[in-house]
Amino acid sequence: MSDQQAYDLETLLRELREVIDAARTMPMSASVLVNREEALELIDEALAAMPEELRHARWLIKEREEYLTQARRDSEDIVEAGRVQAERMVERTEVAREARRVAQQVVAHAEADSRRLRHEAEDYIDQKLAAFEVVLERTMATVRKGREQLQAVVEPLPTDLPDHHTGLEEIYEDEQAVYNQDDR
Repeated sequence: MSDQQAYDLETLLRELREVIDAARTMPMSASVLVNREEALELIDEALAAMPEELRHARWLIKEREEYLTQARRDSEDIVEAGRVQAERMVERTEVAREARRVAQQVVAHAEADSRRLRHEAEDYIDQKLAAFEVVLERTMATVRKGREQLQAVVEPLPTDLPDHHTGLEEIYEDEQAVYNQDDR
């Protein structure tokens, strides 16, 4: 996944967070009104951006494996070539030693290069997954917070009250507490 695509995924998730943060609150509740279409569209775009990052990580792993296989083949070819050359030049001990030394050097360099490439690929994948983990944790926190707000309980009025009962009688038991503008 390119840096631009990762940025786009993070941008989409930040936009979703802003939509939820900016949503109007419901009267007498911690719940908010969120435009369902806008939120779902942002989530769908974020989901569409994620598989590209995973394909890129798989591609890096495959590329690493191909490189290691080729390096092994190259090192085997070099060792075999050195062995053949050494057999031809048995009487020249110095040449045979030099060939083995060069072959071992090439093998050592190929193995070092393959280790380095493997570590770089693993570091890259780890960085991308860590960034993705942070984005998901933020999203989960936002979702959890939204769910908590949606679960706020509003107690209903008792259903067994008389028709003329408004539920405010306790507040206005004392008729002096009510301002009557006709008494002016």
